Amino acid sequence: MRVLISGYSGLVGTELAKQLRALGHEPVKLERTKPLSGDDLNDIDAVVNLAGATTGKLPWTKNYKRELIASRLETTQKLVDAINSSSNPPKVFVSGSASGFYGDSGDRILTEADGKGTGFLSDLASQWEARALEAKTRVVLIRTTMVMSRQLGALGRLLPLIKLGIGGALGSGKQWWAWISLPDEARAIIHLINTESATGPFNLTAPEAATCGQIVRSLGEKLHRPTLLKVPAFALRLMLGEAADELLLTSQKMSAQKLIASGFAFKHPTLDSACDWVTKNPTD
Repeated sequence: MRVLISGYSGLVGTELAKQLRALGHEPVKLERTKPLSGDDLNDIDAVVNLAGATTGKLPWTKNYKRELIASRLETTQKLVDAINSSSNPPKVFVSGSASGFYGDSGDRILTEADGKGTGFLSDLASQWEARALEAKTRVVLIRTTMVMSRQLGALGRLLPLIKLGIGGALGSGKQWWAWISLPDEARAIIHLINTESATGPFNLTAPEAATCGQIVRSLGEKLHRPTLLKVPAFALRLMLGEAADELLLTSQKMSAQKLIASGFAFKHPTLDSACDWVTKNPTD
């Protein structure tokens, strides 16, 4: 199987390409600056769209928010146009989305049947999904959550502080942080490529819900470090503006039931197993 990947060099793209090669498949890098025609996709079996400027570059200026929008919508449109003009289109288009689709949802359990929330990230995810659904093939929308990895991604800034013993919960720490381990994120994408009945949105989140405080505390316990230094919400808002509310203080308790019902089995289903992988198994 040949799989074209946009965002090939990013955190998830790198892991996805590694896993595909290990399974005997051929990952193909989408060259961002080169034109893409329908003919280029005639021998491609699946397209995975992971492109997009990171939301972790803070604070969000007006110019950077425009970049966040353009980097997602323009690449998605480029892929959709190529798919729709191909004489032998890929059998599936797995396109990125995000937990931000739901907005701040408190303690409510979020399934794929729930509508969009409010805020910049919700509006962006909704536009991103709508653009992807224009593709004339099977479309899967991956609503990705916080991807737990050892060095990069959402824990890239937090984990070093915890290792130094100066990390702690953000805000109250009671907000729900949907999460998934990096290996499971890539495994879920491959599963959805291979599951012909899979269509529409899927929450890519682990089955065990956890709050910000629980995640920070679990990482601290694994690293034998204290996690007592909370960062007040007002300080985060002062430093980061609206990104503090939409990324760090928002609460999203997402359900993994649809993904599980499709036949996916998690390698790291619990917070304990994911934190153990992040902190103790460098060769895994």
